[in-house]
Amino acid sequence: MKKILLTGFVPFLNYPINPTEQIVKQLNRHTIGNYEVYGRVLSVDFEQSGQEMIKHYEETEPDVVLSLGLAAGNVKITPERIAINCNDGEADNKGNRKQDQPIVSNGPDGLFSTLPIRILVNGLKDANLPATISNTAGTYLCNHVMYTMLHHIKKEEKSTRSGFVHIPASHELAIDNPKLPSWSEQDLLRAVTVMIELLD
Repeated sequence: MKKILLTGFVPFLNYPINPTEQIVKQLNRHTIGNYEVYGRVLSVDFEQSGQEMIKHYEETEPDVVLSLGLAAGNVKITPERIAINCNDGEADNKGNRKQDQPIVSNGPDGLFSTLPIRILVNGLKDANLPATISNTAGTYLCNHVMYTMLHHIKKEEKSTRSGFVHIPASHELAIDNPKLPSWSEQDLLRAVTVMIELLD
């Protein structure tokens, strides 16, 4: 049985709920397709989240890393094509704010996902779940952990596949924000399950 490290985040900014945290906890230690799922929740902290990611990776020794992040306002599931070597954006949960700072000094400008993102998108569409490839993971914590993990794998010369997927808000999160596009918790969970099943 292969292993997949599935990560999400705690709530952040103005969002009291993070559906990625709920999904990761629900799927932890489940068997999906060819994989046993190891679900881990990351902090929203520029100084800590990357280190947490590497720690979970080294502890679980997975075949695949699939990281999830909330993209409130998204209407589709969006596997990310590339992470860039830049920290920028709003303050994290500790109040730290980064501007135009490299994630890894002298690291590559960008690192591409090694997940089969086109297969994931096509498979989600076949399951009647809207999806499209995204060409920017932003510069906040989602991009930070995607880049950190890909860089670590490359530096260690491992064959582990790794990438990041943004998901829309859940209905629960949208209750107090009626203009926020949202999906049911069941469909979000189904989308993540479908993506894991699509991995060989």
